[in-house]
Amino acid sequence: MQHIPAPLQSPIAERIDWLFGLAQRHAQDYASPEAWLARQRYLAVHPTAILVMKCMDGRINIPVATQTPKGIIQPFRNFGGIFNLGWPHLGETLTATMDKVVRSGRQALVMITYHYSKGDERRGCAGFHYRTDAARAHTRELQREVSVLFGATHGTVYPLVCGFETDEDAIVVHGTQGQTLNLADLSEADLETLPAQLLQLLPDMPTQIRADLLPLLEGNLKHIAAVRRQTRTLDIEHREWMICVGRGFDWLHLPNLALIIGPYSPDLADPIRKAAGIIRANMRAGRIPGDGFLVLSSVPYEDIGVDRARALLKSNFMANFAADVIRQEFADLAPRMTVRKTLLNWHSRAVETL
Repeated sequence: MQHIPAPLQSPIAERIDWLFGLAQRHAQDYASPEAWLARQRYLAVHPTAILVMKCMDGRINIPVATQTPKGIIQPFRNFGGIFNLGWPHLGETLTATMDKVVRSGRQALVMITYHYSKGDERRGCAGFHYRTDAARAHTRELQREVSVLFGATHGTVYPLVCGFETDEDAIVVHGTQGQTLNLADLSEADLETLPAQLLQLLPDMPTQIRADLLPLLEGNLKHIAAVRRQTRTLDIEHREWMICVGRGFDWLHLPNLALIIGPYSPDLADPIRKAAGIIRANMRAGRIPGDGFLVLSSVPYEDIGVDRARALLKSNFMANFAADVIRQEFADLAPRMTVRKTLLNWHSRAVETL
C-alpha cells in the first residue's frame, strides 16, 4: 500500500480526507487478487485461527512484525490493552468467533500481548502508566480467563502470553514454566533450532498450533533484522487527534494518532473521558491543531440485510454516545468535534461512511 504521510498540522477537514483515503487504499490492497491468493495459500498450509488481544497503540502491528499476509490475524484492540472476559460483549464476541473456528474443524491460538520499550519506559503502555510489570500481570490474568472459558488443557484454544518490544518490533514468547524466548536475542541463523526451542518452551501446545506459530516467529526474526538496517524515529510525540469507537480499525495502524476504544467494556464512558482528556491536552500543548478533532465509529458486518442493519444501528449509537459524553463533560471541546459514522464490510474491508 502506498504510504502518504499524515498531515499532522493541516486543518481538520484535510486530516479527515487523508484518513478516509488511507482506509480506501487499505481496502484496495486487501481485495487485490494477489492478496486474496496469498491468504488462501497461507490458510491451506497453516489452518490455525490466530487472534491477538492487544493495546490500541498503532506501533503494535503484528501482521507486519511477523510478515503474515493481511487478514490472517484477527485483532482485538482496546484502550490500554485492557480486557475482561466477564464483560458481556467481549465474552460473547470471542465465543462466537471460536464457535466458527471449531465448526470448521480448526484450532485457535490467542496471543495475549503487552508492550514495552527497552530504550525508554515512557515509550511503553500509557494505559498501565508505563509499568510493564502491571501490563504483564494483566496478560497473565487474561490467560487464566481464556483457560476458564475454553478449557485448561488447551487442546482447541491455546492462550499464549507475548511481549512486544516496540523499539525493534520484537516478540517475547512466555513459556509454561516462566521462561521466555526473546526473538531480539536470536538471529536468522537460529531458524533451524527455533522448532526445538519452541517445543521446550511450550511442551503442552498442540502440534498443529505450534507448527502454525513458527511462521510468525520466523517472520519476526526477519522483520527485526530489517528494522535494524533502518533508521527509526523512536521518540515519536503523542499527536492523537481522533477518538475511534468500535471494531474494524485494522487499517488504522498509525503511531500516536488515534485513540481506539473497543466496544467491549460495560462502562464505555470512562475510556471516552480519558481519550477526550488526552485530545484536550494535545491541543493545549500545541501538539495538534486546535481547530478540531474527530470522533469515528466503526462496526463490521458480514452479511447484507439484518446483519448490516444491526451494524448500522450500533455504529450510530456508539458515535452518538461518545459525542454525548464529550458534550456533557468537555464543553470546551464540543464545538471542535467532528463526528463520522462508518461500517466495515468484513469480506472486502471496505469502509462505508454513513
